[in-house]
Amino acid sequence: MVGLTAAPPAAGLRQQKLNNGASQQASNGAQEAQGISALGRERLHFIPCLPEVLRGPHEIEEGDSRECLGGHGVVCSLFPRLSTSQNGESPLKMVSLRPASSHGVEQRPLRLGVVLSGGQAPGGHNVIIGLHDYLQRWHPGSTLVGFLSGPRGVMRNDYKILEAQELDAYRNQGGFHLICSGRDKISKPEELTAAEKTAKAHDLDGIVVIGGDDSNTNAAVLAEHFLQQGLKTRVIGVPKTIDGDLKNADVSISFGFDTACKVYSEVIGNIMVDAMSAKKYYHFIRLMGRSASHITLECALQTHPQLALICEEIADMVAQRAELGKDFGVVLIPEGLVEFMHDVSALIAELNELMAAGVNPADQTAVVAHLTPESADLFCNLTPGIRSELLEERDPHGNVQVSHIETEKLLIKLVGLELARRKAAGTFGGKFAALAHFFGYEGRCSLPSNFDATYCNALGQAAGALMAAGRTGLMATVSNLQAPARKWTVGGTPLLSMMHLERRAGCDRPVIKKALVEMGSAPMNSYTASRAMWAIQDWCRSPGPIQFTGPSANMASMTLALELNDGLPCLLDDPQQADC
Repeated sequence: MVGLTAAPPAAGLRQQKLNNGASQQASNGAQEAQGISALGRERLHFIPCLPEVLRGPHEIEEGDSRECLGGHGVVCSLFPRLSTSQNGESPLKMVSLRPASSHGVEQRPLRLGVVLSGGQAPGGHNVIIGLHDYLQRWHPGSTLVGFLSGPRGVMRNDYKILEAQELDAYRNQGGFHLICSGRDKISKPEELTAAEKTAKAHDLDGIVVIGGDDSNTNAAVLAEHFLQQGLKTRVIGVPKTIDGDLKNADVSISFGFDTACKVYSEVIGNIMVDAMSAKKYYHFIRLMGRSASHITLECALQTHPQLALICEEIADMVAQRAELGKDFGVVLIPEGLVEFMHDVSALIAELNELMAAGVNPADQTAVVAHLTPESADLFCNLTPGIRSELLEERDPHGNVQVSHIETEKLLIKLVGLELARRKAAGTFGGKFAALAHFFGYEGRCSLPSNFDATYCNALGQAAGALMAAGRTGLMATVSNLQAPARKWTVGGTPLLSMMHLERRAGCDRPVIKKALVEMGSAPMNSYTASRAMWAIQDWCRSPGPIQFTGPSANMASMTLALELNDGLPCLLDDPQQADC
């Protein structure tokens, strides 16, 4: 007969619970002192659903051929090894993973490097962890070398070995602080030689480059150089940018976009409710996103502002609302808007040429003397602040640093001038007071959404599979995102197939083409169908903070829903289900 222990008295049970609670609080407090919150600690236990093809043995199969997006012949001539093959067939082919009865490659230990390049995006740590998990499962005994502070770490051989115990503390966490990122390029002969030396020193089978369009252009340059030098080191890219402009037929979305848009949408929703409550101000909100307006469009679909994707109708919208007694509202502005104002874009192109030719940007008199009359007139009529921002040093890839240009303040000034003109003419009788905001860095290092955490884990594992198969010059892809995560497809697309020729630093260069918002796309059509009503009515939508549990937690962006699923939500599997 089994002996039974007498139940403790109620007071003793309460004391036991208090003791347990105090112990748990002490443990939690110690972890928070180390920089992890209660929510962050909870996210460590989230298990991303893995696509079925990665759960068992798999092999690579080749798919359709691809061509460059522009200047195919010129681009291929600059990448002769990546663009030719031994059997005469086009090497620019999609590849995909398919289930197999046995693993398609030898399961020997591999030595891989990984580097983060460019701005932060939520989910980067999960890419690295997914890569590590793939190696540990399919190639036990492998070594993963993390290069520190971006491409500079590759050139300087500044690294650390990434071990499972350390990586476990970064699962589903925001930021890039595991190994940090940087904006250096590896393109000059001496830089390529330095990277080659590092690859040889570690006997690397491959390097995974996690970055945006410019970083993945650099990955192609590195892959070509290694092939020309006869190195065994392969190079695979992973699509990273919150801007959402690294996408094409093979890459549905870059990681980080989903999370960043949810962060911005929460704050925009809060401001919209504040505007309706105070009824005093127009809020002009500039959103990060470089030249593309994908973030602005997604946030507009999420929050229903009075206006987004700015055009000539700003003053008209303000006047229409004034007639209804509404001297308040919210206007969303893509940070790259200034590049799409026709006269300004022409001015920027001229300034780029002058700076490439060595004209001193600090000498504005000399700058004006070299501009065309139209651009000189525009330049002189800009505020001193905007002029200085347009003349700032370009980033290492030759891009105007549009996040430094306070377009929202320029627009407030211009709209105010136009409304003052209308008031003087007797056609406007309302009031116009505006506040300026810029949302950018707030969205780059958030705890990744369930979608980004799952997508990034799959991308890391995809990169591992491509490396194991000896592929190079590809971008890892995870597709079929309208389906549950277990049904996602995994593969790779040639980096060269994403390239075209673009004017950089005074000459045409092969670069991965940024994907801008298409005016006839489903997301744009959805916004166009609603924006006239949103401009007049106060139908603001406040989506609240990112949800990690509950009905909306496993829902991807509205952009993906409209592009891939006829507007129906793209839902992940519940990661607690047995098949995940």
